[in-house]
Amino acid sequence: MIPGVNSKKRQMCFDWGPGEMLVCETLFKKKEKEEKMLGCPFIYIVRKDIDVYSRILRKLFNESHGIFVGLQRIEEESTGKSRKAQLVRVSKNYRSVIRACMEEMHQVAIAAQDPVSGRQYSSQVSILSAMELIWNLCEILFIEVAPAGPLLLHLLDWVRLHVCEMDALSADVLGSENPNKHENFWNLPGNTQTLTELELKWQHWHEECERHLQDGTFASNPHLESLCKIMLGDDSALLEQKELLSNWYHFLVTRLLYSHPTVKPIELHFYAQSSLDLFLGGDSSPEPLDNILMAAFEFDIHQVIKECSIALSNWWFVAHLTDLLDHCKLLHSHNLYFGSNMREFLLLEYASGLFAHHSLWQLGVDYFDHCPELGRVYLELHIERIPLNTEQKALKILRICERRQMTEQVRSICKILAMKAVCNNRLGSALSWSIRAKDAAFATLVSDRFLKDYCERGSFSDLDLIDNLGAAMMLSDRLTFLGKYREFHRLYGEKRFADAASLLLSLMTSQIAPRSFWMTLLTDALPLLEQKQVIFSAEQTYELMQCLEDLTIGRTESRDLEGQRLQDDDIETTKVEMLRLALARNLARAIVKEGTLEGS
Repeated sequence: MIPGVNSKKRQMCFDWGPGEMLVCETLFKKKEKEEKMLGCPFIYIVRKDIDVYSRILRKLFNESHGIFVGLQRIEEESTGKSRKAQLVRVSKNYRSVIRACMEEMHQVAIAAQDPVSGRQYSSQVSILSAMELIWNLCEILFIEVAPAGPLLLHLLDWVRLHVCEMDALSADVLGSENPNKHENFWNLPGNTQTLTELELKWQHWHEECERHLQDGTFASNPHLESLCKIMLGDDSALLEQKELLSNWYHFLVTRLLYSHPTVKPIELHFYAQSSLDLFLGGDSSPEPLDNILMAAFEFDIHQVIKECSIALSNWWFVAHLTDLLDHCKLLHSHNLYFGSNMREFLLLEYASGLFAHHSLWQLGVDYFDHCPELGRVYLELHIERIPLNTEQKALKILRICERRQMTEQVRSICKILAMKAVCNNRLGSALSWSIRAKDAAFATLVSDRFLKDYCERGSFSDLDLIDNLGAAMMLSDRLTFLGKYREFHRLYGEKRFADAASLLLSLMTSQIAPRSFWMTLLTDALPLLEQKQVIFSAEQTYELMQCLEDLTIGRTESRDLEGQRLQDDDIETTKVEMLRLALARNLARAIVKEGTLEGS
């Protein structure tokens, strides 16, 4: 339901984004004469993974990322007990992260000033508690794979860990002077014996209790008789103490302790289902958590994952649990019909959600890296959508792309940064990014801006960059010209006039220089033509004259075609006359010099 929108009378318009959806109200006219009604003026943003914006849950995502990456590095060669021990340790690490976040969330919920916020935090605590409960059970059944005997010990620890009141009661009872006379002593069915001791004592209890019950030893004391029935695992007697049992799985483990302490894994389903039915007694339907735990007791891993995917608000839990179970070789037979296995599908969904956050996207990269089938494609699509707010962030993204040889993405990012730099008139940065992008067209555009800037100011900016272009100047003709033109100025500054003259002429005759820049080049030739010594030879002078004539003819035709008179015609005419005069004088001097040399 969307606030302020009557879905019975209005239609909704929506548009998908990478991590969210825009929703607004629209009016679809069924009849032309239908009156227009005022609707909801708002546009709503519906986020897919809102949990990534929770400060505490971000710690969960960050901490678990390191565990995930470490798990991927577990050597495939390690087998047997060594590998199993590693996987159990990884599972416990995941659970410790969940518990740490749950405890922090609990403290925040207590300290919350706003009742609404307090309820939200408390709700999140319940979800995290359920996540650890499910994960712990999966660890016992699927990863530890506890056999008969130890299985019940693990389940006792599982219940003790997740029924909070029990730890407090235990501490209270054991801390008293005479524990067996404490009022809560009989409310704790605990265990500190070894498996052998447990089996022997249980067998003794069972035989003794059964004999006393049949003999009517405790008939005069209903409490002792009730206690005797409990030690025999009598369902009715246990259910009479229902208020001491937090939930049906607490009832299940208590029931197994007194009736079948050596229960086999394959038998758990029967006891779990009957315990659920007995505990609920038809008064209520199972909750989603009940269905998930029941699926685990049935050893139906895929149903556990499916139910968790439906019940939980994000993909973190199912993605990491499925990945761990996959490393336990439990999911290899289950492929999805749309081309990816379950592990990869869930990791892709989780990582996609991380990319909706301004900083957690960096974690998502590693998750995509470990999805061999579709991970690279997802990474390419998502990384292009990250806003390049700062150059530092852009460089980080570039390093990620370059390490993975994502050429197209590198080029795209560099183009964006180059365009931003041009818009901010940072030509040096723009040129650097266009070179890095290997974008000839954009490099030409930036080079033209450099040349235009030179014409207006009479000097180049970012000389260090232009002086050190190296092989990069071959990216485009215009960039080559920019580099060579700057080299001409450097040679001229070093008074290497002959080299400067040869380079200037080659820029024009090789057609590298844009025609629009020829007048500037010819003007640059004037100081060389006026030198005391002859710099340009007769042949070079003829070539300069030809360039000048080509330029003036082209400009005359252009003006005729445009039918307009340029404002600076007088200046242009003056320049041309000066150049013709200088070229003529230089030609005469060059002919005399060359003739003299031939004569001698």
